[in-house]
Amino acid sequence: MTEERLSLKDMCARFDVTPRTLRHYEYIELLSPLRAGRARHYGPREIARMTLILRGRRFGFSLEEIRQWLELYDADPEGRLQKQVWIDAAERQIGELQARRAQLDMAIRDLEALRDLARRSLEEDSDSAGK
Repeated sequence: MTEERLSLKDMCARFDVTPRTLRHYEYIELLSPLRAGRARHYGPREIARMTLILRGRRFGFSLEEIRQWLELYDADPEGRLQKQVWIDAAERQIGELQARRAQLDMAIRDLEALRDLARRSLEEDSDSAGK
């Protein structure tokens, strides 16, 4: 059974990212594709790492936080330290996301109130003009 290997183009298509993004992730050592001349070949390790990178970004983690977390796997192949660090980071991030959600909820309520005030004012102006 052969390992799955993806070209740069295939990686971009699979993860819906640009070549520039993949090259940047390689530059900051998040990914280490095999290279043959200018061609890059992404194996199972890079595919798994890319999945984790994009998931981490979706959750709002910085690339540096993701890089540090991925490095823990190399230091602890059993993953205990990595899992504990992940749990701690997830707890912090959940708190930050909840705080942002509260701010967004407040902004939405304020915007709805201003919209409703403007709508009532417009309706009153229409009623006054019609008299």
